[in-house]
Amino acid sequence: MPNPHAAPSAHGTRSARGAQPAHGADTAPPELSTGWLRTFLDVARHGSFTVAARELGWTQSAVSRQIAALEAALGGAPLFDRLPRGVRPTAQGRALLPHAEELLTRLHSMARELTALRDAAGGLLRVGAFATADAGLVPRAIAAFRSRHPGVTLTREEGLTPALLSRLAEGELDLAVVSATGGTLPGPGEAYELHHLLDETLYVALPAGHALAGEPELRLRRLAAEDWISGSARIEGSLLDPALRHGFRPRVAHVVAEWTAKQGYVAAGLGVALVPALAAEGVRPDIVLVPVRDEGMPPRAVYAATARGRTPAPAVRPFLTALRGGGAGTGGARRLGVLARRVVDADVQVAFARIVGREGRQYGVEGVPGLPGDAAGVLVGGGVEEFEAAGHRQGQGGERPA
Repeated sequence: MPNPHAAPSAHGTRSARGAQPAHGADTAPPELSTGWLRTFLDVARHGSFTVAARELGWTQSAVSRQIAALEAALGGAPLFDRLPRGVRPTAQGRALLPHAEELLTRLHSMARELTALRDAAGGLLRVGAFATADAGLVPRAIAAFRSRHPGVTLTREEGLTPALLSRLAEGELDLAVVSATGGTLPGPGEAYELHHLLDETLYVALPAGHALAGEPELRLRRLAAEDWISGSARIEGSLLDPALRHGFRPRVAHVVAEWTAKQGYVAAGLGVALVPALAAEGVRPDIVLVPVRDEGMPPRAVYAATARGRTPAPAVRPFLTALRGGGAGTGGARRLGVLARRVVDADVQVAFARIVGREGRQYGVEGVPGLPGDAAGVLVGGGVEEFEAAGHRQGQGGERPA
């Protein structure tokens, strides 16, 4: 920025006049200091070099040099008429006045917007997510994020992991919530950075009257003879992919993309379906979820992906924090509570309590004394309820928890 106290040299004046716009479309705009324009507006507002100098904390001669530099840069025409009492803008000064006001207003707006971006108090955040993450994880994160950063405009789109990663790499998304079974993701790994959010246990959804519905857990090979409800007829790359390593290819009887519709097919006895934990929040009362426990079937990992090599939008970091908060604590416990409402048989309740004890440590659920093994409390209906030890002994019946 030019020195506000330096008088324009003769060379500087000639250069400015030489750069005076000609009557053509390709001329470059004059090089101006915002300090000159600010001084010009102060002098015009007060009608006095003296008053403007006092407000700015400068000497009158410094203000005069600022105006002289501006006049030189704009071609040399005077911007003020010197009167016996103060100054008055010339025709050139009156023409400059609205442009100077608009320019400084826009510069102030630019500074505010950049500050808001830096502080995650404004700007745009573009988020993508796969469907089951949209069942609970992402909405909870959005709600928490908006409560802390209400000025940020957040847009969201849903898609499959490969498409989301592609849009991320092309710069169409700032962050994508994606999933990987067995630790592999499509596309070149150097194109994105992965921020681990959680590992999902997989469950098999069975009709309530299914012969295996009372099992505390199931291995995948025990389901080899079942008809399957799946989002794709192709097994490879789907949740059913690990079955191929167990020596059988699941028989997909119905291709159903949407989870709510899958539940309807399972409830009608048309097949079984694999369900990730993120989708377990909205379970129908006429189906049962049984954990799939199999060394050859790793949990599904859920990540937030950001583009590698690009400066992320400032709002990405606080949204990542909100996502991590949405995938832990009571959010995970609530999913387990949904499963508790599906359990009727007392023996299965005990087994389920043990499962909750294992899963609860991941989700931050505290253990409750008085239950067999390492049972834990279950969050049901928004509050922690203890399974009563009485009535849950081996071979004794029990009622469905509320």
